[in-house]
Amino acid sequence: MKSQEKENIQNAPAGLSSDQSKIRNFSVIAHIDHGKSTIADRILEQTHTVSEREMTSQLLDQMDIEQERGITIKSNAVRVLYTADNGKTYTLNLIDTPGHVDFTYEVSRSLAACEGVVLVVDGTQGVEAQTVSNTLLAMQADLEILPCINKIDLPSADIERTKKEIEEELAIPADDAICVSAKTGEGIHQLMEAIVADIPAPLGDPRAPLKALIIDSWFDAYRGVVAIIRIFEGTIKGHDKTHLMVTDTDFEVEEVGVRQPSEFPLKTLSAGQVGYVVTGLKDPELVQVGDTITLKDCPTKEPCQGYREAKPMVFTGFFPIDTNQYETLRDALEKLRLNDPALTYEAETSAALGFGFRVGFLGVLHMEVTKERLEREFDLELVATAPSVDYHVFTTAGEVLEITSPQDLPDSQDIEKIEEPFLAAKIIVPPDFVGAVMDLTTEHRGVFKDMVYLSENTVEMHYSMPLSELIMDYFDQLKSRTKGYASLDYEFEKYVESDLVRLSILLAGDEVDALSFIVDREKAYQKGKLLCEKLKKIIPRQLFEVPIQASIGSRIIARTTVSARRKDVLAKCYGGDISRKRKLLEKQKEGKKRMKQIGSVDVPQEAFMAILNVEE
Repeated sequence: MKSQEKENIQNAPAGLSSDQSKIRNFSVIAHIDHGKSTIADRILEQTHTVSEREMTSQLLDQMDIEQERGITIKSNAVRVLYTADNGKTYTLNLIDTPGHVDFTYEVSRSLAACEGVVLVVDGTQGVEAQTVSNTLLAMQADLEILPCINKIDLPSADIERTKKEIEEELAIPADDAICVSAKTGEGIHQLMEAIVADIPAPLGDPRAPLKALIIDSWFDAYRGVVAIIRIFEGTIKGHDKTHLMVTDTDFEVEEVGVRQPSEFPLKTLSAGQVGYVVTGLKDPELVQVGDTITLKDCPTKEPCQGYREAKPMVFTGFFPIDTNQYETLRDALEKLRLNDPALTYEAETSAALGFGFRVGFLGVLHMEVTKERLEREFDLELVATAPSVDYHVFTTAGEVLEITSPQDLPDSQDIEKIEEPFLAAKIIVPPDFVGAVMDLTTEHRGVFKDMVYLSENTVEMHYSMPLSELIMDYFDQLKSRTKGYASLDYEFEKYVESDLVRLSILLAGDEVDALSFIVDREKAYQKGKLLCEKLKKIIPRQLFEVPIQASIGSRIIARTTVSARRKDVLAKCYGGDISRKRKLLEKQKEGKKRMKQIGSVDVPQEAFMAILNVEE
């Protein structure tokens, strides 16, 4: 396209209906690792949005960890200009979304900003759990769904089987599914033509009161919070006095524009467009995903629907190995919180590990990524305790406590009942592995609901199961027992009363609070015994004998011992009276007794994470 034509489109009043007819807002959704980001790369490449020199793999995944792991953690929006075969130039607003279940809320907000989605299905893997979940989200939002089969260049791709699964399991016609190879670029042109032809143009009156949805936000040290928005009604421009409806906050707009993928300032953004707005606000908590922006003096009557605050589900303790890094860790968490509003933290003290923080996450993947970012970006060495969940504890005094750390659990005589979060889990497997999944999920206190045969090759199983069991080692065992064929999706269901106790670990008679965890009473003995055996292999031998004990309250339920490192003190006694040998042995015995009194047990990092894999 000529540069003059581009400039005319960028400066045109895009709120007018003639311009809206040439706008397409769409998301790319899929199960994790089905190729969403690579398809986005090819779209950027074929529309010449990014030059060959600037083009890199997974361009919209801007974090190093996203690049290395091959996953999308944060949603990203980019505008591209596409000249279709009919000769018209269209503005395509592409939103690349995460595929992991931890970030489902972020996907739902992205879908709320679109009129259609490209549903990517791996031609070698077929329909998986998150494929079904994201499709249901798109259907509930009443979006146009374009099925797209990726990885057709691989020898193991089975296009006909994949089409059959899309029709039978998702109830979406797949005869016209676009077959692409995101790696080679084959089929991308046909995909873009389908986007222009099948996804409807946005509606909305540019002269109505402003109504804009916040899709994502991040903190800029110089400009404050920057938000990605989709405008449903009205127009926004620099210096407008605006209002955030959920947080009840006013601000003056500093700048508006679009990302392609670098920021491109514009004079105005109007109904139907997706762009960014620089708020100038210094507190990221005021600009929340799902909130509605409107004009202060002429507000819209109703906010955008579906807002809810992202609530942490998994909690763990982060402790610096070097106690001098405590302040550094606090500053690092504060900086990460600026760009990740789902992250929560509060100070915590451990007798074993010293001062640290109790940090809340959306899920286990969110936890792993955050820990890796802290260690890499801020040069920290951290010990992470085993993850826990949010328990509701009802005391005999009539109080209701929210407990996220085992150390905070009151004594058993003060507890009336404990409730823990249960999940509605959806597991998709081939029929051959139904028995293995049933056995595994029952072992993890899952309650079977029903089972649906989606096709002759696929079964969808529904369970209600505790979140605490899922974050331990359930997913790894699920993949192992089904040879990698099973896929899992889940969402919060309700709190359920359970018979839970705190299982404590004692090393050399002293309780290590960071190794304690909350467990179902019936499984406490088995887990205590297995954990003692596992810790025996992990904890290095000391100069003195180290007993490892598992206890519930004051009752010891399991024990093992790490034997002392032995030194042959009789090596120099090649003869002589036996009393000399006894004297040396008694001297060694006294030394070991004194060492046991003043020595400390060295506990490696693996010991704290052993709880996760206690059943291996």
